[in-house]
Amino acid sequence: MLESARGWAATILFNKELKAQFDAFYARPDTFSLALLGICNGCQLMAQLNFVPWKGIEEAKQPRFIQNKSGRFESRFVNMRVEKSNAIMLQGMEGSTLGVWVAHGEGRCFWPDDAVKEEAMRQNCVALKYVDDDGNVTMEYPMNRNSSEGAVVGLTSPDGHHV
Repeated sequence: MLESARGWAATILFNKELKAQFDAFYARPDTFSLALLGICNGCQLMAQLNFVPWKGIEEAKQPRFIQNKSGRFESRFVNMRVEKSNAIMLQGMEGSTLGVWVAHGEGRCFWPDDAVKEEAMRQNCVALKYVDDDGNVTMEYPMNRNSSEGAVVGLTSPDGHHV
C-alpha cells in the first residue's frame, strides 16, 4: 500500500525543527487548515501527522486515506453531504449537498480501529460523507468512488481547525 503522502509525512515527522513548526501551527487557536481543498495528498498528510481526527492516536490505530477499493485512479463527479461537525469552514452548511469532481487513486477512508472510529463519530470529527443523487449516505460504487468506510470523505479535528 503506497499511501502517496507517506514520504511527505516522513520528511516532517523525522525533522525535529520542521515537526516543531507543524505542531506549533496545529496548536495555534487562530489558524485553520483545509486539506480537503488541497485534496488527496494533503488529506493523507493530515491523517499521517495526526491532525485529523486528533493528536495522540498510535500509528497502528490512526485512520488514513488509502488506495481506492477499485485499485485504480478514479476521476469522476460525486456528491458529498456536509455532516454536523466541528469544522470551522463548514459551519452553517450542515445537511448541504455539494457536487465535486474527484480525481485520485488513494482516497478511501480506512479505520484500523473501531474504538477510534466510534470516538471520532462521538466527537463530531466526520465532516463530509458520500451521498447518492437523493442525498442518502452511500457505500455504492460509483457514488462512493473509493469505497470509504462509513462513506467518509473528510475528517476534522475536535476543535474544528483542521479539516
